[in-house]
Amino acid sequence: VTDSDHEVPSYLAERMANVRRRRQDRKPIEANSLKSKIITWEPSEEFIKNNHVINTPVQTMYVMGDLGPYGKLGQREYERVLCTIKVDGSGVITVKPDFTGTKGAYWIELDRQKRELWKYTIENASIQVQQEEEEREQRVFRDLYSRHKEYLSGLVGSEFEMTLPGALRLFVNGEVVSAQGYEYDNLYVHFFLELPDHWSSPAFQQLSGVTQTCATKTEDWDNVAYFCYPFTLEMFFSQENESEDCLPQWPVLYFEVLSLDFWQRYRVEGYGSLVLPASPGLHILTIPTWRPVELGTVAELRRFFIGGSPELEDMTYVRIPATFKVGSLSPTRGSTQNYLKIKPYV
Repeated sequence: VTDSDHEVPSYLAERMANVRRRRQDRKPIEANSLKSKIITWEPSEEFIKNNHVINTPVQTMYVMGDLGPYGKLGQREYERVLCTIKVDGSGVITVKPDFTGTKGAYWIELDRQKRELWKYTIENASIQVQQEEEEREQRVFRDLYSRHKEYLSGLVGSEFEMTLPGALRLFVNGEVVSAQGYEYDNLYVHFFLELPDHWSSPAFQQLSGVTQTCATKTEDWDNVAYFCYPFTLEMFFSQENESEDCLPQWPVLYFEVLSLDFWQRYRVEGYGSLVLPASPGLHILTIPTWRPVELGTVAELRRFFIGGSPELEDMTYVRIPATFKVGSLSPTRGSTQNYLKIKPYV
């Protein structure tokens, strides 16, 4: 909705107008009439209350008075509203004008041949609540509020869990998004987390996971498999010797991309690793992967017809493992033309 002079109501504006027209205390509006005043620049509190779309259902009752002269009773022009009573869905009763009390009587002046002045009062004729009933009602409300408080505390928790002094707590909400550029179809990903020294995790925490098997589809000449597999990791770092000023080694995620053939035999498509981001926030990372290969055509024929392929006995050898010693590793041939995409939120 704009303030244009040639504004045409949209479908949504017409539907919202129908919603507002369902209120009982509003005058009916013709469907074919164009609204001349679409925007109210200075709305009053009463206008906001009556025209708000999200409003509690209200039942309204009017107490009318027939102030016509003798012999002309029952004519609409002599009817006046003496009192308006509204009850909303939450049980709140609104009386307008209010009970008379000490304010004095209300009056209505009629401008006819004989100037007439009518006075009336509005009194609360309800029976006063007995003290026992009032106490019982208060007990019911206290019980209701205590149950609601217990319900809210059950949702949030009774107390905030504090991290141990001198310890670092790391949360990772991640998602294995997709894999692309691999040779075969029906891909799935196996991953696990390696915790360096001084790192630990709760007993219920799973440090590994396997995604579902996903068929690939061609996009921009690349075969892409979408997993959208979420995972959650929680870990702690505690430094035993406070005199150590060295930075801690960060946890590492290892990935293994595999494929299934027609006979449900798996093949290794690539290995990859990721050091968890040290900065908080959302990170979208692409991990290059590689796999060991045997030179020659016979190895590829065996991989296609029989299944299987050279595998790493220890997946931590994808990168420098934690138990690395100088001279204990030798380079391994492989390719880095395949990619795995993940999205961790630290």
